[in-house]
Amino acid sequence: MTTTLDLDPVREAALIAAQNDTFRRSILGNTPVADAPQGQFVMTRGVAALGPDAQLELIRRVAAFDGFNADSDPQGWHEMGVIDFQGTTVWFKIDLYDVDYQYGSPEPSDPEQTRRILTLLLPSEY
Repeated sequence: MTTTLDLDPVREAALIAAQNDTFRRSILGNTPVADAPQGQFVMTRGVAALGPDAQLELIRRVAAFDGFNADSDPQGWHEMGVIDFQGTTVWFKIDLYDVDYQYGSPEPSDPEQTRRILTLLLPSEY
């Protein structure tokens, strides 16, 4: 039996990227809960201050985002994205935690040991 510890770095990055993509798409409720990795979606005060219409549009854009490249995604995990929204730059970032959300995941490619937090934020809030 192959475990995630047996994966080479390229295969592990592809697995984490696929899990992050599924998680991002799940924030709109389009993915069955059983199929999506577990986690939370949060936004900063700056994004919240943009108002509910802007928040909904940004959530849609995060879920549909596919602009990953070597500069913004050097590990290939699909964990960070930049969105231009009406002249305002907005970032999203996915962090991988242990199941108690206290520390980094001990095995990021294993959904049983990993919980995600997707944060929507303004660069000035980083």
